[in-house]
Amino acid sequence: MEGNLYLIQDYLIFIGVFAIFFFLTVGIYLFSQNQRLKNKNIRLSEANKLIEKKLNEVQLEHIGTKLNPHLFKNILNSVQSHAYQTYMSLDKLANVLDYILYESNNKFVSPKEELNFALSLIEINKIKINPLFDFRIKSKIDKSDSVFEEKIFAPLISVDLIENAFKHTDFLAQDSFISIQMELDGGIFTMRVSNKASLKNVLHKENSGFGSQSLDQRLKMIYNDFYTLHKNSKNGIFTAELTINLGEFYDKMRYS
Repeated sequence: MEGNLYLIQDYLIFIGVFAIFFFLTVGIYLFSQNQRLKNKNIRLSEANKLIEKKLNEVQLEHIGTKLNPHLFKNILNSVQSHAYQTYMSLDKLANVLDYILYESNNKFVSPKEELNFALSLIEINKIKINPLFDFRIKSKIDKSDSVFEEKIFAPLISVDLIENAFKHTDFLAQDSFISIQMELDGGIFTMRVSNKASLKNVLHKENSGFGSQSLDQRLKMIYNDFYTLHKNSKNGIFTAELTINLGEFYDKMRYS
């Protein structure tokens, strides 16, 4: 009888050890499978991010190829319409063309380079307007700002707002004006453009084609949560204000 009890006890111990071994084996197997799935998901996520990055780069390149010819056409029209100012026009045009041909191929330029380009572009566009026209430009740039010469500014971002202001302004209206303000302070870039436009031009502008859409696309793809772009039209005055937190964007680029 006592021998049977020992046999039963040994049997139960064997069953217990087997059960522990079985569940431990299953647990290890399930854990390893789970880790494989996690690793696979991580690889898939990284692959998706890489594909998305490549797609964004292709889209940006596509935008750039459509933007430059449009810009060239407007600049050359401005120069041609006022031959008596050819010398000054060509001087500014040389700066603009150098920027487009060489700097715009880079993914990023410095705020300093983009602002110099924007000022040259404004001067070229001013040639086609009456000297008595109410044109206001204000530039408040802190050249000691830590991001002023850092490669963090997407080239040609300023083109759309400047070109649209000149394109859609009613130059014949007595109260017509163009106002351009640019500021860099504390790592934050702000560009505010306002102009007096006829109702027809405002409606056309709000439904304009490539220019406005390309700016929105580029800003979203490049700066994502680090920018805001507000546009509004009231009483024939169209205003667009772009703000980019270059300081925080620069920190993200450095530590990502």
